[in-house]
Amino acid sequence: MLRDVVALAYDGVGAFGLGVVAEVFGFDRGAEGLPVYDFAVATLRPGPVRTDTGLTVLVEHGLERAASADLVIALGWEHGDVEVPEGYRQVLRDAVARGARVMSHCTGAYVVAASGVADGRRLATHWRYAEDLARRFPAVTVDRDVLYLDDDPVLSSAGTAAGIDTCLHLLRREHGAAVANAVARRMVVPPHREGGQAQFVEGPPLPPDDGQRLGEVLARVGERLDHPWSVEELAAMAHTSPRSFARHFRVLVGTTPHAWLLGQRVALAQQLLETSDLAVEEVARRSGLGTATSLRQHFARRVGTSPQAYRRTFRGPDAPDAPDAPDPEAAPPRPRTPARRTARAAAAAPSG
Repeated sequence: MLRDVVALAYDGVGAFGLGVVAEVFGFDRGAEGLPVYDFAVATLRPGPVRTDTGLTVLVEHGLERAASADLVIALGWEHGDVEVPEGYRQVLRDAVARGARVMSHCTGAYVVAASGVADGRRLATHWRYAEDLARRFPAVTVDRDVLYLDDDPVLSSAGTAAGIDTCLHLLRREHGAAVANAVARRMVVPPHREGGQAQFVEGPPLPPDDGQRLGEVLARVGERLDHPWSVEELAAMAHTSPRSFARHFRVLVGTTPHAWLLGQRVALAQQLLETSDLAVEEVARRSGLGTATSLRQHFARRVGTSPQAYRRTFRGPDAPDAPDAPDPEAAPPRPRTPARRTARAAAAAPSG
């Protein structure tokens, strides 16, 4: 369970990333029933540390503070061509060796890559630095297109706001969708963004009101995920053609309307499984995924487990397994032939 979080600070550390992880893990939301973490910032030599914006922060802890951390975060590293001090590299190696996680934000990927804990793994970083990172650390596979990666026990994120996405992903993984959504609401950010960095690479300008208009459409859709939305309906709400809507949607959101809808529906299903005893069939209906069969398929593909297993993970082994309603799309069970029964009985019989 995630309880102890330490962020690494060094000369030129990313101020925004430091603010993000302090907001997510350092702010006490215990009065709201949300997890509380033992959060600290550590550095090689305690004292004033300059950030990349010129501000100075006073760091009280040395690197020994990270020895008990469940998560060690490598924040933005300003000196791409400067060797990372061994102290920071060893902290990350020690964390992974004892079963903790490490996470990088933006150019903090240089620190993680230099430690060797990402060798043979995938790392995300800001698209501007992806080629240089891959050149300097050929043992690491650098993915320049994603917002964040979870290659357990190494998590990594692209630039700036992608650090928020990564932190919320970790909260969702550790505590479930309800906790991640609650923290996202407090931070006034979306609990999950679809797509990758391609949406942020320079491209043709869009009409100035597209973002606001699209936001209004997404808000309305999010309130009725059980409705069978079509691109034509969404385009009509945005007062544009389906083709233009789909094109602008991909640029602004980073994925297709269908993929975005599916992600929102799976997220709602996760929340319903965590907070209710509804049958899987009813969860599928309310989240807009149709049938229990469809829900199971999408869950296996996106979450990597079954709905009931997910429910037990976040509600404990005593969580009730709500009975499923009959699935009208499921094929009727095939009757066993006597030959099958005989074969099964023979296989089950003790030898000797």
